[in-house]
Amino acid sequence: MTETPTAVEPTAPLAPATTAVSTAVTTAVTTASAAAVRRRVTVRGVVQGVGFRPFVYGLATRLGLAGHVTNTGEGVIVEVEGAPDAVARFCELIAADAPPLAAVESVDQCELAAVGGSGFAIVASHRDGPARTLVSPDIATCADCLAELADPDDRRFRHPFVTCTNCGPRFTIVTGLPYDRDHTTMGRFPMCAACAAEYTDPADRRFHAQPVACHDCGPRLRLVDATGQAVGAADGDPIAGARALLAAGAVVSVKGLGGYHLACDAADPAAVALLRRRKDRGAKPFALMARDPAAIEAYAHLGPEEAALLTGPVRPIVLLRRRPGALAEQVAPGGPDLGFMLPYTPLHHLLLGLPGDPPGPELLVMTSGNVSGEPIVTDDAEALDRLAHLADAWLTHDRPIHVPCDDSVVRVCDGEPSVVRRSRGYAPLPVPLPVPVGAALAVGGDLKNAFCLGEGRRGWLSAHIGDMDDLATQRAFEAAERQLESITAVRPERLVADRHPRYRSSRWALDHREGRPVERVQHHHAHIASAMAEHGLDGTGRVIGVAFDGTGYGDDGAVWGGEILLADYDGYHRFCQLGYVPLPGGDAAVLRPYRMALAHLRAAGIGWDDGLPPVDACPPDERRLLAQQLDRDLNCVPTSSMGRLFDAVSSLAGVCHLAGYEAQAAVELEAAALRAASGTDGDPCYGFGFRPGASPGAELIADPGPLLAAVVADVRAGIQVPLIAARFHAAVAELVRHACLLARERHGLETVALTGGVFGNTLLSSATATALRAEGFTVLRHRLVPPNDGGLALGQLVAGARPVS
Repeated sequence: MTETPTAVEPTAPLAPATTAVSTAVTTAVTTASAAAVRRRVTVRGVVQGVGFRPFVYGLATRLGLAGHVTNTGEGVIVEVEGAPDAVARFCELIAADAPPLAAVESVDQCELAAVGGSGFAIVASHRDGPARTLVSPDIATCADCLAELADPDDRRFRHPFVTCTNCGPRFTIVTGLPYDRDHTTMGRFPMCAACAAEYTDPADRRFHAQPVACHDCGPRLRLVDATGQAVGAADGDPIAGARALLAAGAVVSVKGLGGYHLACDAADPAAVALLRRRKDRGAKPFALMARDPAAIEAYAHLGPEEAALLTGPVRPIVLLRRRPGALAEQVAPGGPDLGFMLPYTPLHHLLLGLPGDPPGPELLVMTSGNVSGEPIVTDDAEALDRLAHLADAWLTHDRPIHVPCDDSVVRVCDGEPSVVRRSRGYAPLPVPLPVPVGAALAVGGDLKNAFCLGEGRRGWLSAHIGDMDDLATQRAFEAAERQLESITAVRPERLVADRHPRYRSSRWALDHREGRPVERVQHHHAHIASAMAEHGLDGTGRVIGVAFDGTGYGDDGAVWGGEILLADYDGYHRFCQLGYVPLPGGDAAVLRPYRMALAHLRAAGIGWDDGLPPVDACPPDERRLLAQQLDRDLNCVPTSSMGRLFDAVSSLAGVCHLAGYEAQAAVELEAAALRAASGTDGDPCYGFGFRPGASPGAELIADPGPLLAAVVADVRAGIQVPLIAARFHAAVAELVRHACLLARERHGLETVALTGGVFGNTLLSSATATALRAEGFTVLRHRLVPPNDGGLALGQLVAGARPVS
């Protein structure tokens, strides 16, 4: 990846694991006890599952040192004995020359009495206390393993599970610490003699690689139907069978690292439509898997930063600006981007075909294997049951998945990567905290849930959990929380939750408090605190926090979402808000953006004239009832949501009237704005009105009424939709610039944090950041954690779990 690596959140692939087990590997080195010194070295960080013990073994033997190395729950502990200069050199190099996938956080040393002896050994791991080491994420297959996969003369030719010290599954197969084969789901597969020889050979790159296996001793691949019976000939090749089914237009469920995918031929419109219909996907985009970057170029714009993300060891889904074409429309109708990833397991490479294989699909839809709204499926029996109505066949195997882990999603904005969904390849690495926190669990929000365990200066964000409105997702939350506690040894002494009284995540915290205090943090304050934390701010000064999203429970009981708060970790002052409008019918207004448009028009004093797109889109009977509802203020919670304003303008411009997935109207409005002719996006620019707020409340109210009047005038004048969309985006960026200038003038603040799901819109994010920097502001945008609710728990943690001074 192209981000700058840090000690605990490397952007390069996290190293594959090699770790030692019960056999001691010894080299014949003798120390002269008269001149020898002995030292114990404790190394903490990502040092298990990344080839660290074999590295230590090689370093010690090269320097002629005796001693041993072992894994513990705390990290890696080494004892070395030998000449003073050699021991000192060893201590210098243990961090400086560490394996590329390791992330060394600390190296502690203490002197011991020399005992003499010969040889250096990798000895059995032991857990002598709470687990304090860091588990490596799963890593994409390395080049060496891919070469073996494609080499007919190699014994791992076409082995679907080829792996080594530098790649393969880690987090998703770990069942406990220290990281040894017996503490992974590979423990059920005894190594054959050939694999055992590699495993114990210090010169081999599979030296103490825990997932090592081959055709003779590793997991077995099967292609089955919904009854679990083999598809095709009993001795047939499951991958060849799956490729044939995909080429024939079938949907195949494929077991991956962190769960099942649903795959089909992306170039087959009928297959894509079939999967979309079966999964009740609506117009929500599908993710795609291509063989290499060259296969992507015809469908999307690919820059060097995106290429680095695609080909790095994490291999996330990367959102790319789409090129026009039929495939884009069937895979991501109406959206501005296509989400591409490259193969990250040997099985994926085989599924797309090796050189010389029969022709097959060159581009696959690869979407999470789940029923819409439910968590990703990991269990084999459950896959046959829950996915029975979605798939025609299952390409599965017998290596269990211990930890569910969806694909991560990343995009590039202004040349910098920004995580949209933090999961495979990133979890369970912690985010370094700029302030210490007590042992705590922050439960996150209800949408895009991810929780965060924290203690000291580490915050462990979970992998993506999902939306908490489903019982299966709530159970997945509980299982993931137990598992993360087990590998971090954090035992929460307090819980932190959102202030929304009906959030399921908050109710879970109350139901599971067990005498522990539950702190409540306001939604948008948590968003701003998250941005502050990932940028290392210690909270001694306030920032101008611009938190734009769809919904968050406000202090006054309203639905907030267009907020500019002056905030630190301790609290906030509501400086500016989007003017309140009624939210008629709650979720009904979210699912039907035309209702939000009509509510905004009514609040602005603009008539519902025939010919306006939202008026025409709303059925007459519903329109009469909606008018009565607004007049009588029935089930109309006030909202300041910027997300709902995007919905309203999207409908008003005729872009989207019905939303089949979250933020669809806003996504399609951004896509329309990107089609505007260059140089016309802000001239003339729409504008918000500003007026003083009432006390208590915000200092300023940003009134969308003038903007809406200008949009209506453009619609009536027949102005092209892309230009209307571009002007709206420019107006929102100008709103932020103007409000921040006023905040600086009145309160002397110079740093602005842009956060909330609305800033997942790169057109808006880029325009806003550019305008603010031109005014001399320091601008903070999310890179390591999502700006949406997937990053909320980090902010909850630093705002709600710091020790009371």
